[in-house]
Amino acid sequence: MKTIRHYENLHIPLWLIKDTCWMMEFKLLGVCMIAPTLIVALILLVKSRKETEFWVNLAICFWIAANSYWMITEFIDHLELKNYALIPFIAGMICVAIFYLKGRKITE
Repeated sequence: MKTIRHYENLHIPLWLIKDTCWMMEFKLLGVCMIAPTLIVALILLVKSRKETEFWVNLAICFWIAANSYWMITEFIDHLELKNYALIPFIAGMICVAIFYLKGRKITE
């Protein structure tokens, strides 16, 4: 069985490839990289469901979703829609806040 660390280590290059494709405007490859990047993030989320890191992994899922949506709006020349990415970005920030608040309660 693969460890969480394995998926964390796999997740980073996937994310870097996706964002590099975005920067280089490799549209097809950039869009294709959304699925594996998000799938690995979702695997991390499920594997951490009983741990406090669940909230950080949920924030990462929201971040990837927001980031991917923003990338697609640029690729299809609809920048007027990119501000909707703020919704999952804020959801991710809320998740991180929950993580730190729960962590604070554990250490008190």
